[in-house]
Amino acid sequence: MRTIARSCLVVLLVGGLLNLPLFAANEKPLGMIIHAEQAQLGTARAAVGATVYPGDTLATDAGGTLRLKVGSAQIYLLSASAAKLAENTNFTHAVVNRGTVGFSSSLSDPLELETPLGIVRPASGPAYGQVTLTGAREMIVSAYHGDLVVDYNGETHTIPEGKSYRVTMDLDPAAQPAAAPQGPYGTGVKPAVNPHFLLKLTAVAIVGVATYFIWEELSESPSKPN
Repeated sequence: MRTIARSCLVVLLVGGLLNLPLFAANEKPLGMIIHAEQAQLGTARAAVGATVYPGDTLATDAGGTLRLKVGSAQIYLLSASAAKLAENTNFTHAVVNRGTVGFSSSLSDPLELETPLGIVRPASGPAYGQVTLTGAREMIVSAYHGDLVVDYNGETHTIPEGKSYRVTMDLDPAAQPAAAPQGPYGTGVKPAVNPHFLLKLTAVAIVGVATYFIWEELSESPSKPN
């Protein structure tokens, strides 16, 4: 009996070891870090060559930068920024938590950024773009190459190539019904207010030009010395 028990234990251990590569293979990596300075991958210090998986969080300290290669596309974070990565059927998806996050998207590897004010993605074809969160209901979107689309629950706005827009979210009160006549005791009905969100775009002249040079620096080939 003891011999049989030992044999079963050996079989279970070998089977478990054989299954380890299968579990690892099921977790498909999203990309690889190709530039990191004062940056973190999860709770660890980010390093060039590190593999990034869906669900990983990327962050930079003040003055830091990070660049991630996703197939033929890239995602970058500027100073004091953070984003969490995910993947859906059609796009590699990055949730912007704070700061400035940009991307270069290709036909074969499309990217999109999720923000509190909607999804920012290429309008069509390859595009270079950047998002800066400036407040709880405000951000600046820059389209350096190709048009970008800001999509909030089906409400879409286009950011033309070469332009930067400040996107704000305001409360726009819906039409109110007429109030009932007031009686002597104030028994009239107060009009109901049913506010809904409204995206507003305002052109920004300087921000897009200034950050374009940052994008040029970050989009250099990883084989080129810094």
